[in-house]
Amino acid sequence: MAHNILQYESQVWSTADLLIGAGIKQSDFPKFMMPYFALIMVESRLIREATNLGKEFGKNDSDAFIEEFKDLGLGYNDYVVRKNKTLKDICKNDKTFDVDFHAYLKAFDPETKYLLGVDKGTEEEKFLDISGMSGQLKKKRILFDTVKAWSEIDLTPFNNSEITTLEEHIKRKWADISAETAGEQYTPDDIISLISEIIISKLADNGKFLTIYDPTCGGGNLLFGVEDKIKKTFNRPTKTFGEDWSDSLFALAKIESRFRVDADIRYGNTLTNISFIEKKFDIVVANPPYGVDWKGYKKDIENDTTERFIALPSVSDGQFLFTQHIISQLADDGLSIVVHNGSTLFSGDAGSGESNIRKHFFDNDFVEAIIQMPTDEFFNTGIYTYLWVFNKNKAAERKDKIIIINASEFYKQLKKNRGKKRKYMELENRAVIVKALADFRDTEFARVFDKWNFYYNKQSIMLTNIDENGKTYESLLPVKTNKEGEEVRVKSVKLEPVKIVQTNDEGTTEFKEVTILKFVNQGDLKYTSLQDYYEKYINPTIAALDYKEGNLRVHTTKATYWYDSDRDTLIEEIKGKQKELGCGKIVLKSSYKKATAKQEAYIELTAELTADYQKDNEIIAYSPDETENQKRIDEFMAKFITKPFKYLENVIGAEVNFNKIFFKPEIQRDVDTIVKGLEKLELELATLENDLAL
Repeated sequence: MAHNILQYESQVWSTADLLIGAGIKQSDFPKFMMPYFALIMVESRLIREATNLGKEFGKNDSDAFIEEFKDLGLGYNDYVVRKNKTLKDICKNDKTFDVDFHAYLKAFDPETKYLLGVDKGTEEEKFLDISGMSGQLKKKRILFDTVKAWSEIDLTPFNNSEITTLEEHIKRKWADISAETAGEQYTPDDIISLISEIIISKLADNGKFLTIYDPTCGGGNLLFGVEDKIKKTFNRPTKTFGEDWSDSLFALAKIESRFRVDADIRYGNTLTNISFIEKKFDIVVANPPYGVDWKGYKKDIENDTTERFIALPSVSDGQFLFTQHIISQLADDGLSIVVHNGSTLFSGDAGSGESNIRKHFFDNDFVEAIIQMPTDEFFNTGIYTYLWVFNKNKAAERKDKIIIINASEFYKQLKKNRGKKRKYMELENRAVIVKALADFRDTEFARVFDKWNFYYNKQSIMLTNIDENGKTYESLLPVKTNKEGEEVRVKSVKLEPVKIVQTNDEGTTEFKEVTILKFVNQGDLKYTSLQDYYEKYINPTIAALDYKEGNLRVHTTKATYWYDSDRDTLIEEIKGKQKELGCGKIVLKSSYKKATAKQEAYIELTAELTADYQKDNEIIAYSPDETENQKRIDEFMAKFITKPFKYLENVIGAEVNFNKIFFKPEIQRDVDTIVKGLEKLELELATLENDLAL
């Protein structure tokens, strides 16, 4: 009978005709439709259960009957259960409708009123906000007609599974039109099918109890969709667990959970509420929000004591927070499939939160596969998306290995776009992916790697720059003995400091060929004090100097020093004779010294001669063997680094680059083909010019 209920899809959608007439924009239809759809779902369940219990107890108004009904935990409404008065009955009299409809809503049990959002205050969660939506529709004078249209939809002949089927179709349509929240509302049914088929391929029909969890469950379509497909394939009892922070979507999922044998849906922020933190789940599925910042609860995350978060990603994107939470709640033999965008593959440098999170997943061998989906698969984004397959019970032959599957071309084009969704993965497309994961071998679109392939060294080095003759000033720096008795080369040679004091004369020294540093007295109205002169002229001038432009000359009583940019070398000039010191630089500094009882205020200029050092980072392939890894680093340096250098820190990063793995070079046309093409174009242009001349 399940196919029959879909006949009601058009009837449900026709209730939006009144919204169109009232000037409500299409993207807002879901928030005006959700409460009433939930209402008729709840009422149908209450009517069916009341009928069944009535046959058992004989009298619908008996205390035992009512007590038994309430014990079922399905919700309760005194109008429906005891008085046999339905929404359709209330809509028979438009004169008393306002009073009756208000009383009808108030007759629900506290939890149902809570979910529907009946008479919620401004500071409380409103969830489906049926009172608020009804108030707006009343202002537009379409409340009665709207409720009447919904009351004509009779779901009582259908069982829970059939009603859920209808709900999924309606939620999908809401997702089609609501671009702002489509990613939150709905995971496309073809993606749900693929996720389910991958999970099913790894399960046994052993009758064991199975727990399924979605920490970002939204309206429940992914969570319940996976459960339904598992139950259709295997005879295994299941229980679903879900959590979401969206008022309306949580309410829909919670209401739908009443139509299921065993489901626990809770409201809250998974990253801070930790509702199920004591549990471990066999299956975890999720399509967490991506590109959404978590700065609003940054302190809570940083102070989290659950040890879920090995590292913290950028505050601008919380995807990897959810994934770490998922891994922490996945059973020791559990399986999880998580939808992500591409940033989780490569964002963040070595040592960053994202890189360390990926490395943690790889270190512990949690990742079995990463699958690239086609673009235009989701309702609110056209970007590539990826399925991360986490398996804590990998087969022995798959240990420390990961299969990368490029399924970007496995799709059929939709005849009619649904929001930004333009592509659909049919059964035959999905079957290829499931088989590739099962075979776990290289193909044209799949590659199996040792997990170490995705690690890399970020080796930092300090380069010493050299001049055109290969010389560096570093070799001229003196060597001294440190406290440990070791001989070490000093970092610089300090030249004689220069003092500038307040004077009415022109300056006392020059540090630049074209600029005389001088203090202009107060009579010139240019600087009010020596300190003002320092802050407005001396400090900014020195900060702007560039030793490599050859415009900086430092004079001491013994010598003059400057940088010869043509030869990349420091020059020392003594009594007209020049000497090349090697590649180095002049570091000029200034400071203002306040007046004391013993000394007037002055500006001090200091100069140091130092080698020209440059920090650099090299990305080098990684090996888990420490000796081999160092050998790779040394060989890379010997091949590519020609300047003297010293090793600094080495940080191990991790990333996945689909473009590199599946790169296909563009086939270039040969010269003859290009020439012939140009000749053809020239002929066409000549013909066009002749036509225009006529």
